[in-house]
Amino acid sequence: MTGEHHAAYERLIADMDAAGARYRLIEHAPEGRTDEVSALRGHAPGQAAKCLVVMVKIGKKQTRHVLAVVPGDARLDLQAVKELLEGTYVAFAAKDKAEELAGSVSGTVLPFSYDPRLELVADPSLLDQPELYFNAARLDRSVALATDDYVRLAAPRMAAITASN
Repeated sequence: MTGEHHAAYERLIADMDAAGARYRLIEHAPEGRTDEVSALRGHAPGQAAKCLVVMVKIGKKQTRHVLAVVPGDARLDLQAVKELLEGTYVAFAAKDKAEELAGSVSGTVLPFSYDPRLELVADPSLLDQPELYFNAARLDRSVALATDDYVRLAAPRMAAITASN
């Protein structure tokens, strides 16, 4: 599994370099929880791109997976994701399935989808931040990426998917 995760990291860096993205790498103690890693990186949790893999059933036959990206201080609204996909059932994906589709371990999931079975949906409130921070498919390294470069590179479907607190 480690080799694959290394591949996700390498691909991310190669893609950002190829696209001329403005980013910096941040080394830190191994940490995948948004609040703790935001403190290590020295930014507000709202600037973190929190990534969650969600399973949506559409009727009895079809299951789709969504990589939902929300600000680190926000809660994902599962019902909003269900409605977006016109699903009949929604839940967080099982950890092993999430890691398989994301290509990295829980806590290091990238806000990019490298798997056609994983649909990328980002909350528009992320666009309020000039830069987004996320673990770089590794617990000990993060990326600060210019938000407009993130949108250009990842091309997420934008939809309001955070719960109003």
